[in-house]
Amino acid sequence: MKRRPPTLRDKKRYILASLVPCHDETGGKEVYNAVINSATSLYGDTGTAEMHPVVVFCEGGYAIIRCVRGTEKDCETAISLVNGICGKEAALRPVATSGTIMSLKSRMKDKKPVKTGLVDINGETFTSYHYPRQKVDLAIEKIKSQELLFLTEIDLEE
Repeated sequence: MKRRPPTLRDKKRYILASLVPCHDETGGKEVYNAVINSATSLYGDTGTAEMHPVVVFCEGGYAIIRCVRGTEKDCETAISLVNGICGKEAALRPVATSGTIMSLKSRMKDKKPVKTGLVDINGETFTSYHYPRQKVDLAIEKIKSQELLFLTEIDLEE
């Protein structure tokens, strides 16, 4: 079968979405299932079929989702309503929309946290993760889970 000429092909748009939390590595298939479930629950099967959302890139805390031109606002709405990926609490935040993948890849910033070391607080040892231009997380690894420490101003003064 011959390919359609460019004038008859469907026009596509690409949406750059940020994965939150970014240190949780998820694959493209899990992100795709989360986006499809969100779009289906919001617009139904017909609306999702018109959007035709597909995850074309998922790496480094970012995902690029392709959709049909004219439905990018609906697709962004569905993306922003994702509240869990593969049974874990996670979110997708739309960052930018473009007609090419290359322009979106140039807008990606390094989001991975840097493991800065160990911190002792109240007799417990926490691993500190420093995010670029953002926050610092303190996490302790337990046998069955990971626990985060939230500090208040009083804790910081001591």
